[in-house]
Amino acid sequence: MSRTIHVLNGPNLNRLGKREPEIYGHTTLAEVEAMCREAAGADAVVFRQTNWEGQLVEWIHEATDGDASGLIINPAGLTFTSIPVLDALKMFGRSIIELHISNIHRREAIYHRSLVSTAATAVIAGLGARGYATAIRAMQDLLD
Repeated sequence: MSRTIHVLNGPNLNRLGKREPEIYGHTTLAEVEAMCREAAGADAVVFRQTNWEGQLVEWIHEATDGDASGLIINPAGLTFTSIPVLDALKMFGRSIIELHISNIHRREAIYHRSLVSTAATAVIAGLGARGYATAIRAMQDLLD
C-alpha cells in the first residue's frame, strides 16, 4: 500500500548549499528532495519549502486534512519561535518527525529549546542533509 509522506521545510532552507556550508554542508535543497524521493521507494513524497510562517501553517493544515500518512518537518528558525506552527502540528494527529541538519543542542543557546519537539513523535538532528533520508526510513518504520 502506497503512503504519502509530507516533508515540509521552513525559512532559508532554499539557500542550502550556499548558506553557512560549515554548518549546513554543500548539499542543495533539490538534492535533498531527490534523496527523500529515492529513500521513499514506493511511498509518495510531498516536498515543500517556504520562507513564510503562514504558508508553513497552511501546508500543515493541508497534510492534516489530506492524504498525509506522516509528516517530516524542518521548521528551521521557526522551531524556536512559532506557536502557530506548534499549534498546527498538534492538530496533525499522526506521526511527526522534527528534523534539523545541524545538532541544535551543540549550537548557541537560542537554538536549544524547540517548541516543535513538544508535538513531535521523534527528533533527528545533526546528521546533515543525509538526515532527511534517515527521517524518511524512520517514518516508514513508524507507519508499518
